[in-house]
Order: sequence, then C-alpha cells, then structure tokens
Amino acid sequence: MPGKCPLCGKGELRHKKISEEMFGVSLGKFDGEVCSECGESFLSSDSMDALEARAKELGLWGLASKVKIVKSGNSLVVRIPAALARYLKVKSGQEVTVSPDREKRLVLELA
Repeated sequence: MPGKCPLCGKGELRHKKISEEMFGVSLGKFDGEVCSECGESFLSSDSMDALEARAKELGLWGLASKVKIVKSGNSLVVRIPAALARYLKVKSGQEVTVSPDREKRLVLELA
C-alpha cells in the first residue's frame, strides 16, 4: 500500500520514472515516487546516487556556489568561480549581456 506524502500529508505516493535535470541539462529518468495530490517527487537513495553520478559524469556536479558581490570603482563585480568558467568556456575579457529576470534574479548571457 502506498504511503502518504510527507510534504502535503494528503496525497498517496505512486511509483513513477521521474525526469531530472540540472542547470537545464537532462540527467535522465530515475525511479521515485510522486504525490497524487501536490505532485511533489521523491527519489530513492539509489536513484539519488545514480543522479549524482550522472551529474558528475556531465561535469555539472558542484557548479553552483555562493559568491560575494564586491565594489570596484562605481560598479559592482560578481566573481565567476573557476570550475564554472571552465565548464562554460568563459575567458577573461569576454563580453556578456547582463539583464534582470524577475525580481532578485540576474541573467548573464555569453556573447
């Protein structure tokens, strides 16, 4: 018998293949459970291990990190960590387009 959803407490958990992605890159489909009420998905620890292995294989694991914004003259500077710069093939002096995307979200697009 399926269990109750630990998130909403209302729905039943049903086994399903769940499509996962990281940073817009598909990692594949993994065994998990999905709530019939709220739609939240839960992966098993084996599926999480497989997801992590796939993300590492694609070079995506560990790319997200917190960085501080610092002042440089009258402007503000955001540091791009080396691992992320290597993954994106960003070079010093390369131009990017900076734009807002909703409140509290900044987009950098490589030229």
